Amino acid sequence: MSDNDLGTFDAVQLEDAYRNLKASPLEATRAALGRIARFNEAVNAYVHVDEEGAEAAAKASTERWKKGAPLSPIDGIPVSMKDLAEVAGMPARGGSLTTSKALCEHDCPPARMLREAGAVILGKTNTPEFGWKAVTDNRVFGATRNPWNTELTPGGSSGGAAAAAALNMGVLHQGGDSGGSIRIPAAFTGTFGFKPTYGWTPQWPPATEATLSHLGPITRSVTDAARLLNVIGRYDYRDPYAARGQPEDWGADLGRDLTGLRIAYSPTLGYAEVDEEIATSVREAASRLEALGAEVEEIDPGFESPLGIFQKLWFTASRDFWSQCSEADRERLDPGLVANAEHASDWSALDLFQALSQRAAFTQSLERFNQRYHLLMTPSVPISPFAVNHEVPPNSGMRDWEEWAPFSYPFNLSQQPAASVPCGFTRAGLPIGFQLAGGKHDDVRVLRACDAYMRAHPPRFPEAPQSA
Repeated sequence: MSDNDLGTFDAVQLEDAYRNLKASPLEATRAALGRIARFNEAVNAYVHVDEEGAEAAAKASTERWKKGAPLSPIDGIPVSMKDLAEVAGMPARGGSLTTSKALCEHDCPPARMLREAGAVILGKTNTPEFGWKAVTDNRVFGATRNPWNTELTPGGSSGGAAAAAALNMGVLHQGGDSGGSIRIPAAFTGTFGFKPTYGWTPQWPPATEATLSHLGPITRSVTDAARLLNVIGRYDYRDPYAARGQPEDWGADLGRDLTGLRIAYSPTLGYAEVDEEIATSVREAASRLEALGAEVEEIDPGFESPLGIFQKLWFTASRDFWSQCSEADRERLDPGLVANAEHASDWSALDLFQALSQRAAFTQSLERFNQRYHLLMTPSVPISPFAVNHEVPPNSGMRDWEEWAPFSYPFNLSQQPAASVPCGFTRAGLPIGFQLAGGKHDDVRVLRACDAYMRAHPPRFPEAPQSA
């Protein structure tokens, strides 16, 4: 079996090859490293690659499979970690000049869980500085580029993970999502991205605004995402926000049809503007879900834009971080992050307290809505990928990324599970995604619906990075 073949395999195919001794984790790891060597210069998805450590882990996994004693179904599967995560023996720059090249001494919970499962950690993927925006560029490593058009952004903040997933530079990719940072780049790159119920995928150290942050997978299939979640979707006491009650098998309902599912389809949530091509593609996806057995009703959930609530929390978190920096470090920060911090300078404790109260009321309204419908469907992002090295589309008149990503951050406020599913391409050949969100702890049902759609309408991926 050639490296080229193995480089295109998913986790299910690799496990089967390992079990039948048709290929080894070492061969698959070398194939993944080969794809990184071929593609990464064009897209800048990886900012650190640990070839020596990956090969050592793959050799150990190969021996376990030879003995018929793998540690888990993802033993020997090549994975990546976002550069905000701490992985022992690797730096964690977080895209910031305020950090150092020092190697981490400890694994964060997902990294520890992945090692215990035998996964092969290839390296770290790019992110904007501390994940503060929905595109991926920073002053340390530069910009990550979209594999479908390298002049465009892949979105963010998990843009490196999404670009790596689109090109299969590794099979399973860990992302983080505080306002859309998994779902936005998944939509922009034509991959699958899932934000689980808050607290079900532990993290430590915490994100800057810990109550918005969810860790989850970016992959080429729902099955692969479930396999990753079966490892990292477990309780860990080190995360003070971690919750119990995770599914024993996150993929328990994969392969089931959609009969009996009630899906509310909202083209705009009642307030967003959506590009015509994207609106048309998502509407077609709604019809396809109906053809698969779901009951789909076009309706708006009836809430106003929660942008003000989100920005109160998001900008205040930036202010808190900025306030703890030295004067020298403040000069090193991304100017956009500093602008967010300055925006929050005049807010009072009462302003923040009221925003928290409004967040609770907003969450209650969504949970009430989910008593009538199992899932809420929207576009993932209302626009196509735009020029790299811009926070907002050039000449759009927008100031902040939240203005062009109105569908994602509401479900961080509510802490509900939500996914982005690829559903086609624009006339310019750029990916389009739709979002499915469920009530809290209804992750298995969200994954079931996403899987049914992707099995019926398989996505297409780039064979190599494409230039304009």
